[in-house]
Amino acid sequence: MNQDQLKQLVGRAALDYVRPGQVLGVGTGSTVDCFIDALAASGITVAGAVSSSERSTQRLVRHGIPVLDASEVTGLTVYIDGADEIDANGFMIKGGGAALTREKIVADLAERFVCIADESKLVPALGKFPLPVEIIPMAAAQLTRRFAALGGTATLRAGVVTDNGGHILDVTGLVITDPLAFETEVNQWPGVVTVGVFARHKAQVCLLGGAGGVKTLTF
Repeated sequence: MNQDQLKQLVGRAALDYVRPGQVLGVGTGSTVDCFIDALAASGITVAGAVSSSERSTQRLVRHGIPVLDASEVTGLTVYIDGADEIDANGFMIKGGGAALTREKIVADLAERFVCIADESKLVPALGKFPLPVEIIPMAAAQLTRRFAALGGTATLRAGVVTDNGGHILDVTGLVITDPLAFETEVNQWPGVVTVGVFARHKAQVCLLGGAGGVKTLTF
C-alpha cells in the first residue's frame, strides 16, 4: 500500500474509538482528513467535534458534523490526531501543518490521545523531522540564536501565519533524547507560543499503518 492508502487505513481504524453521541477532539493534517471522511461515511452520529484548525473545521462542516468551540466543553473522551514523528514512548513531534498550539489545547481537554500514523513516522528518537515552534514574530532572531546554542538550525517558515497569528520556526539538527525536559525548557523561552514536542500531552494509543495492516501501540 502507498502512503495515502495507509492514511485511509488508520483513519478508518480510529472509528473504533468513537462512540455515538460523544463530542470528540479532532486534529489536523492529511491523515486526519481521512479520519473525518471515514467518520462521515460510517453512519456514526456524534454530538460534535472540537477542532484544532480552520482546515479541519471546514472539512467537518462540509460533512455536516457540528463543530463546537473549546470553551463549550469541559472535557473530551478522546482526541484523534496524526504526528510528524512518534517514538516508542508515545512522545511526538507535531506541527507540520502549523496547528500545534491549537492541537495542544484540544489534547489537553482529552482523556485519551489516539495518534493515527503510517509506520514511517515511528522513530527511535525525535528530531529528524524539522521541529516546528510557534513564535511571536519579534522574537524570531533571538530564538534562532537560542536554538543554535543547542546545536539546532532554525528557519522561519516562509509565508506561514498560524490560525493564531503567530509565525513558525522549523528547527533541524536536534536529537531530542529527553522530550519532557526539552518541552518544559523551550516553552519557557520568551517569544515561544508552543514548541512542537508533545511529551506532556503524549499519545496513549498509536494506530500505526503498515504493509501488514494496522498495529496498535499502547503507551
